[in-house]
Order: sequence, then C-alpha cells, then structure tokens
Amino acid sequence: MHIPTITAPSVAIAGTTDRFPVRRIFCVGQNYADHAREMGSDPDRQEPFFFSKPADAVVANGSTLPFPPQTQDLHHEVELVIALGAGGKDIAVADAAATIFGAAVGIDLTRRDLQAAAKAIGRPWDMAKGFDRSAPIGAITPGMPAASGGIALTVDGQTRQSGDLSMMIWSVPEIIATLSTFVELAPGDLIFTGTPAGVGPIRPGQSVSATIDGFETLRVTFTA
Repeated sequence: MHIPTITAPSVAIAGTTDRFPVRRIFCVGQNYADHAREMGSDPDRQEPFFFSKPADAVVANGSTLPFPPQTQDLHHEVELVIALGAGGKDIAVADAAATIFGAAVGIDLTRRDLQAAAKAIGRPWDMAKGFDRSAPIGAITPGMPAASGGIALTVDGQTRQSGDLSMMIWSVPEIIATLSTFVELAPGDLIFTGTPAGVGPIRPGQSVSATIDGFETLRVTFTA
C-alpha cells in the first residue's frame, strides 16, 4: 500500500503569487455585542470562547460550492481572519501584534440546525462548524489590520450584515493573547475573530459577497 501524498491547504497572499500555508483554524464565538444578543447571550458577561475548523475547510475566493449536506439551515457569518506568522504560549497582549503576518475577509459557514440540536443536548458543535468547505477566505493582506473599518455581507446583492471592526468585544491582540493560554500558537494558524449581527440563511443557488474596508472582497456561490 502506498503512503498517500497530501498537499497542505493554503490561502492566497494579496499582490503576490505566494501562498500562506494553513496549519490550524481557530474561531472566536460571539465577539460582537449585537451578535451575542441575537444568539441569546449577554455580551457584558461573555468571556471569549473558541472552536476549531479543519485546515482543509479553507475555500478560495470566487469558488462555486456544492450546498453542504445534512442541513436545512446553512448560515453566513462574515469575519476578519488573522493569519499568524509567529506563535507562542501565554503571549502578552502587548506582544500579540508581533505574531501577525496579515489578515483577510472570511466567512464562517454554519449548519445552524445542527448547532442548535447539539446545544440542546450538550453535544459538541464539530459537525455544525467544521465541515467540508466551511471556511471561505479571501487573499491575505500582510500587516496588522486596523482596529476599525466597515465589515459587511450581502446575499444576492441584499445586505444581511453590516458593522464595524471597532464593535468587537475583544480586540485582535486580546484574542491572540487569550487563545495562547489554551494552546501554543504557531506560524500558519488562522483565527476567525467573530461576526456582527445579521447572520442568516443561504439557499442553494445564492451568491454571497463579504467585505471589510481595505481588503479584497470575498465571493462564493452555491450550486442550485
């Protein structure tokens, strides 16, 4: 039996033909107060919590995707994605910016019906969040992202989500510092930093566009 050859997942880097190799994908839950409220939580008391997606869940900009199986309620969540060029554990907030390679626009696709069913009986969310092609990501722009700027998402040209990065409960350096107390971060790690209010369903055949000021627009379409 032959040992399989596996190509590491990667993401485009803006302005170059180079690729950013993906090691792991971490996501922050409910990091915008308005989204926390729409999900039934109190943002004034919510500590940051994290979940993961597999590295090969990344999807290139402009892709046409098969509609995911086992769901009748696929949701969009536009997010700023941080790409790490360095890592460490117990990173101080003041040192966190030095670990950042760049940032991009991402969409955390969620099988919301599976998530709700898992929550109801206290089971993990893995199949609701970490399924195939659940992490579309635009090209990474090198450098530290701004702390403010518009973030939005449209479905078939209709605005669903609209907010500002300044609305984050936990800043990018705080997210990196907190996450590094749970796991040792490393170059190649991606961190989805949360989504503003307005998450909602995507139907087969629809097109989704996600934007953050200063970054490449991310577009994906789902087959009918």
